[in-house]
Amino acid sequence: MAVGPNTFPMMMPISGFKLGTTSAEIKYKDRRDLVVMEVVEGATVAGVFTLNRFCAAPVQICQKHLSMVSGQRAAGAVSTRRYLVTNTGYANAGTGPDGYKNSLAVCEHMAAIANVDVENVLPYSTGVIGERLPIETINGAVDRCMESLSEQGWEDAAHGIMTTDTRPKGSSCKLSVDGKDVCITGISKGSGMIMPNMATMLAYVATDVGLSQALAEVLLKEAADQSFNQATVDGDTSTNDSCMLIATEASGVRFDAESDEGYQQFKEAFIAVCVELAQAIIRDGEGATKFVTVRVEEANSRDEARAVAYTVAHSPLVKTALFAADPNWGRILAAIGRAPMEGLDVDAVSVYLDDVLLAEKGSVARSYLEEDGSRVMAQEEFSIVIKLGRGAVVADVWTCDFSYDYVKINADYRS
Repeated sequence: MAVGPNTFPMMMPISGFKLGTTSAEIKYKDRRDLVVMEVVEGATVAGVFTLNRFCAAPVQICQKHLSMVSGQRAAGAVSTRRYLVTNTGYANAGTGPDGYKNSLAVCEHMAAIANVDVENVLPYSTGVIGERLPIETINGAVDRCMESLSEQGWEDAAHGIMTTDTRPKGSSCKLSVDGKDVCITGISKGSGMIMPNMATMLAYVATDVGLSQALAEVLLKEAADQSFNQATVDGDTSTNDSCMLIATEASGVRFDAESDEGYQQFKEAFIAVCVELAQAIIRDGEGATKFVTVRVEEANSRDEARAVAYTVAHSPLVKTALFAADPNWGRILAAIGRAPMEGLDVDAVSVYLDDVLLAEKGSVARSYLEEDGSRVMAQEEFSIVIKLGRGAVVADVWTCDFSYDYVKINADYRS
């Protein structure tokens, strides 16, 4: 069950970036579950990761290897190929020193096959927390991924990184910068345990533009903040979240500073790809039947606006009402009222379902008709708009409903 059409977009290849996928039968039979990505020499790679303190072994190693290679490049070392290895089925989180050794063993095996140093391998895992990687199974299948490496391998890879997802998620665009065509293409996975900072998600976005390391890191943090960190299914922050940017410079276009001509145009397109990938995760939320934008307007700050939006979007009572198409305005007001903010004047607050005024001045609006609210909430997609009457700042959060299937999926997750 998911919201919107199940269509995978045409994915433009990124010169200098290849993907190979296979079925290793890591946890389940007859499904793609292992992906290797090859990054050309000289490319820039940046990442943002979960803030969960129990972050998984692959996250720890990935951050360490990124830092090591960045330091080597800053010191003038020759850049070599890099490899990203993703397994599904097991998250390798909460597995202690043995889990770290297992994830590193996968990196060492990949490095030996590809003839690169181990720090040039970046690992990613997603799946059940607390269970160790079957490293012999994974290492035994890496060769098959290498044999299938292709710049056309995006759709297979989008399938290969899925866990409870019901559909692959991709986005791709082409734009002209300084008379040259450049491309941005990405895939993501995620369906449950989705919460800002970031989510139980993996995302890989590649471009044939060149970026300095410093600019790549700034861009990715900003893009994640405006996309993946505005998405929430259930308020749970995973241990394995990773979002990667790969810039190959194959197009001949390069940006070293935000002031470079054409960079703002490129940045807008890059963020748009990330937004599409983030929204695809919410549309495929576990058991989701509704895609809902919670928009907070007239706030004093973005932090304040997001605090209100997240409180509403995380409320189980609001989310079950969304599933029932029940415009239970009392649940929304109650969530707004307990959001972490000081000095809220409830008489200044108004709430809309799309353009239907639901509540104002602390109670249901005099003009409100139940059938109008029900009509809006019967749609697959709609907005809850909250005007605080305190300032001029606006923030959006994307979420979905809680259905019977959400409980079933998560109750049966380890079976």
